[in-house]
Amino acid sequence: MSQPPAPRALTLDPLTGPAADSLSLPYEGRWRRRGLLTTDAGEEILLDLPEAAELAEGLALTLADGRRVALRAAPEPLAEARAPDAAGLARLAWHVGNRHTPCEVQADRLLIRRDHVLEHMLEHLGARVAHVEEPFRPEGGAYGHGRTHGHSHGHDPHHDPDAHMRDPA
Repeated sequence: MSQPPAPRALTLDPLTGPAADSLSLPYEGRWRRRGLLTTDAGEEILLDLPEAAELAEGLALTLADGRRVALRAAPEPLAEARAPDAAGLARLAWHVGNRHTPCEVQADRLLIRRDHVLEHMLEHLGARVAHVEEPFRPEGGAYGHGRTHGHSHGHDPHHDPDAHMRDPA
């Protein structure tokens, strides 16, 4: 006998009130549109959103049957960087940001995904670096939320990307 199809998650909404289940996702797994996901209770659900979206903590997936699944950031391997003072932490944050690296900024520390090159750089700049396993909630971006940009990357239908390669004859 075959299993019934997985319930479909059709909308992404603010989490208000209790949820029937939760879904914990690592940072890299939170930007999605479609796919088969397994909730924290072990139920498979079919994500079927109209467009790609960040499945961010504090939101919920609403299933076709009306149930809601709360979204959470899953614990993952991170590097924690601490500085002796606020100015030192700001300096570390500047260097991490200059490398366009996702970073969670807290009052007394920075969290980044483990990367031995970045960890070495931070130590060279005076940071105390330690490995931790925690949920990762990096800053969005200056021009949008999450991993989006505040400007269009659409293509102008009149733009010829190969024009620079042609003779100007």
